[in-house]
Amino acid sequence: MIATPLTNDLLHGVAELEPTPRGITPHRLPAWVRQQFPDPQLLAMQAQPSGARLIFSTTASRIELATHPVRITYRGADRARGRIDIFIDGVLHTRDELTGGDRNEIDLQTGTSSAHPGPAHRTVVAGLPPGNKQVEMWLPHNETVELIDLLTDEPVVPEHSPRPVWVHHGSSISHGSNALAPTEIWPVVAARTAGGVELRNLGLGGSALVDPFLARVIRDTPADAISIKLGINVVNLDSMRLRSFVPAIHGFVDTIREGHPDTPLVLVSPIFCGIHENTPGPGAVDPATLGTDHVQFIATGSLGDTAHGRLTLEVIRGALRSVVEHRSEDSNLHFLDGLELYGPVDADTLPLPDGLHPDAEAHDLIGRRFAERVFAPGAAFGGVPDRH
Repeated sequence: MIATPLTNDLLHGVAELEPTPRGITPHRLPAWVRQQFPDPQLLAMQAQPSGARLIFSTTASRIELATHPVRITYRGADRARGRIDIFIDGVLHTRDELTGGDRNEIDLQTGTSSAHPGPAHRTVVAGLPPGNKQVEMWLPHNETVELIDLLTDEPVVPEHSPRPVWVHHGSSISHGSNALAPTEIWPVVAARTAGGVELRNLGLGGSALVDPFLARVIRDTPADAISIKLGINVVNLDSMRLRSFVPAIHGFVDTIREGHPDTPLVLVSPIFCGIHENTPGPGAVDPATLGTDHVQFIATGSLGDTAHGRLTLEVIRGALRSVVEHRSEDSNLHFLDGLELYGPVDADTLPLPDGLHPDAEAHDLIGRRFAERVFAPGAAFGGVPDRH
């Protein structure tokens, strides 16, 4: 078997690769961000390679990828394991559920954590047909993985995509929470539905907080289309009031425009979430549901308490729409109401299982609707797939 070095030429959708004793760890945020603000939640989420994949061509009949997963679990709440999706010439060939790896278990009642080490995992794809083929190996969206080695029975050639790049930033929903596989998270569904688009996913669970460093990352990242979906985490953490939120959004957009003055940019408001529509945060886990199969999130603020600038999703949608209206000189800045992606009627038919995150079917719905509304001819990104 031939061992191919795991380098940036092979890996798409990440900022950089960090050498480790076992191999390499992909990071979706650059080292300067991780050093400047080493927040444990942010560090954990950016290390989960949501949207990242290895892409290469080969005549190999057998491919093996060794990884060492690291996952976060919560005592009393089962979470699905990560998966690696392998596409051959654009068609799903294998969906491999991870086993082993290290597990960091958190007790939500006490805040304590415990470490449980485990063995590496090996993904094997065998019996591939002869001839040259394109291989995409999508890494798990919900577990960190160290990449240990890539083995094949014939050489591999990295593929450099000429496709235009779509950069997306959002919360755990954009990260893929509650989706079952890396190609079933809604940004990947949208990118694949649109066709001809290279996704760079900056969905970061619990960490879409209008952070200036994220705006600088987007500013400095090559992009032909940009979308930012902000609001739910600001309410979850009760981290801002309306007076600070609106200028922060303007500043976020201003920073992005320093590097992308004319790039199509869509500001997306939150999807429907009943617990926070009219009730401010902070959000919390309902303690009565711990230890059950149906852990639920709740809002701990007071219903309708917006008089002093406290934020709800309804308030945020109006604020984001107003930001775009007040920047009318920017013809490439667009607003998309998140209720068009998932609204109250959808919540009746496809309810959020935990009160906060969409399930696999809703991820697919959101992704297809985003592609229809944003990538369609004449829409904000309508001409992007043809730019290159």
